[in-house]
Amino acid sequence: MGLINATVWDAADAADDLGYALGAGEQVRFAFKMIRDSIIFTDRRIMITDIQGLTGSKRRYLSIPYRAITTFTLESAGHFDLDTELTITISGSEPIALNLSRGADVPGLVTLLTEYLAPGK
Repeated sequence: MGLINATVWDAADAADDLGYALGAGEQVRFAFKMIRDSIIFTDRRIMITDIQGLTGSKRRYLSIPYRAITTFTLESAGHFDLDTELTITISGSEPIALNLSRGADVPGLVTLLTEYLAPGK
């Protein structure tokens, strides 16, 4: 999967919009929106929604449990770079690279990934 440009999406709005795809009690911690697609980080997994076709009636959902993630890298923005790049490597799959827009809670995202990627989670 190539580099995906994503803007911050309010977690409550994401939960309202994608509530049908969440498990009982599952909480959205972070959410990002692309043109029509989205990626959400919950307290259980990462879910990528890929809306396909001209009408958007065809949808693909990719659910990635945190235990499947082998590594992540996060390159934070400098003074002249407004974006942050997050790359997630999933065992047996091509890395997913996200270009997160200004306003992303980078420390919060690092904390979430560190917490859920810790041994025993």
